[in-house]
Amino acid sequence: MKIILKFFISFLILNFSFAQTSNNPWSFSVGANITNILEKDIDSQIGFGGPAISLTRYLGLGFSIGAQYSLGVSSINDVNLDYTSFDGIIKFNLGKNKFIPYLFSGYGLTNFSDNDNDKGQFPSMESSRTILGGIGFDISLGEKLKFNLSSSYRSNNESGTYNHLQHVLGLRYNFGVGDRDKDGVSDKKDQCPDLPGLKEFNGCPDSDNDGLPDNKDECPEEAGPESTKGCPDNDQDGIPNNNDKCPDDFGLLENNGCPDSDDDGVIDIEDKCPNEFGEIKNEGCPQKDKDNDGVLDEDDLCPDIPGSKNNNGCPDTNVKIENEIVQTLNSFGENINFMAESFDIIGRKTINTLIEIKDILNENSKINLYIEGYSSSDGSENYNLMLSQKRAESVKSYLIKLGVDENRLEVISYGELNPIGDNDNPMGRSMNRRVQFKLKK
Repeated sequence: MKIILKFFISFLILNFSFAQTSNNPWSFSVGANITNILEKDIDSQIGFGGPAISLTRYLGLGFSIGAQYSLGVSSINDVNLDYTSFDGIIKFNLGKNKFIPYLFSGYGLTNFSDNDNDKGQFPSMESSRTILGGIGFDISLGEKLKFNLSSSYRSNNESGTYNHLQHVLGLRYNFGVGDRDKDGVSDKKDQCPDLPGLKEFNGCPDSDNDGLPDNKDECPEEAGPESTKGCPDNDQDGIPNNNDKCPDDFGLLENNGCPDSDDDGVIDIEDKCPNEFGEIKNEGCPQKDKDNDGVLDEDDLCPDIPGSKNNNGCPDTNVKIENEIVQTLNSFGENINFMAESFDIIGRKTINTLIEIKDILNENSKINLYIEGYSSSDGSENYNLMLSQKRAESVKSYLIKLGVDENRLEVISYGELNPIGDNDNPMGRSMNRRVQFKLKK
């Protein structure tokens, strides 16, 4: 008995417990064994002993199956009897929390022995087949430790044995694959074993409920589609908000998700002229040339008076004569118009006008010209810029055909800039589809 007692005390110190579930299916318990004889006309005392050892396996739906082996001592009619029982048991848990009551029943053998020389563990004269049933409960003492108490009634119907109550007080140790985060997914299968999660995501949580588990979600606190790795995309441009410089405006990847309305290479939020094609060095705005003399305002010493490049944008001494010639040429130019979306030279009136311009150039051999092409506001800015270029080139080609030296002519396109008519009506748009002339210094 001393060896058994030492084993019992050591087991109480060293062992721990888990709640017995499908993740921890095996349960091993050990405790003190207490018996109480219920027969009439028998002088008996409560018997103590141990250990009472059981091993069970969880089956599911709260049911477990296993075996129990118990040792003890009972005093009957002043005679000390060694108590031994071995049973197969079925157990049903009534809860899953820190306090877990349960029911159990079983069938086995019980022995009350007064002769140490009896052969076998259960000699027939001192043993009985036994039916038992009882209740018990486990109380959690920590993550791994549980206190266990159970009581059962044991019916013995053969001579030499007695109906009695058996009580077991001890600890229970459940073991298996484990479930650290208590989410119902075993640690072996749980991809997030320290975070409670969902079975469909192999134990990982989905904090924002967007259908993408947190371990695969780049924005676990904000709902977003799988196409953007779980991150929201407010403007639906395919660039998630966390990488989108303009999350509420549809844009392009090369512009970090920002729009560039005028396609000038400067995104709208940094473009001081977002609807006008401009230059990057000018913060997206076109360079200004108010007097249209070919010298930008920033370099023009006379920005309000047409001049020459050689004179830094200011007029030369013979500017008066040259301006009169330009005015005459531009009066002729009013007769050079184009059909919508066209750059072809058409009509006798236009051809006669170009012949007159050729005659003026022949009379003033030192004059060289810029031919400026314009368009109405129909179409995009880039398209109108291209169309005005072709119109100016068409006039240049016809003048060369008439005999003008091509080195005296240079083409400039302005698109829909500097309209002379109202683009909101057909007459105004027709006036804006034109060419103008300016002296080339």
